[in-house]
Amino acid sequence: MKNVKSNEAVADLNAKEREIEQLQVLLANYQLYYQNLRNFHWNVGGSNFFQLHDKFEELYNDASDKVDEIAERILTLDGHPLGNFSDYVAISSIQEANSNCSGTEMVNQVIQSHNILIEKVKEVIVEANENGDEGTLDILPAYVSYFEKLNWMFKAYLR
Repeated sequence: MKNVKSNEAVADLNAKEREIEQLQVLLANYQLYYQNLRNFHWNVGGSNFFQLHDKFEELYNDASDKVDEIAERILTLDGHPLGNFSDYVAISSIQEANSNCSGTEMVNQVIQSHNILIEKVKEVIVEANENGDEGTLDILPAYVSYFEKLNWMFKAYLR
């Protein structure tokens, strides 16, 4: 019987470690998303400058808060959040953005980033649900609807 408890403890630890790893990937993607938004905010031009400049600032401020929330969740689960940008770039699906593009191209890149973040958030939600991690489940589902709404708005903007 002692081995059964030990095996269960190992399984629980592995599940927790998998969730922390997925949160690290989400954190990395959020960091690239945040930096790309800063890049777009600084470098947007053209006839939609004022609208996009302000919107990108709104989004990077929100992303900054969420980066902190994700990192603190990793700490809450006894993990250690990645802190080096090179680590983020290595595991992120979101790529560093090119600032030499039009506002429309920037918006399309933001929409693509939102789709990646939705996917990554859902992956963490599945793991958190399997682990019974109510704390993570209390935080992340709102991210999905937030990005879905933003994508709807950006697509309407592009029409």
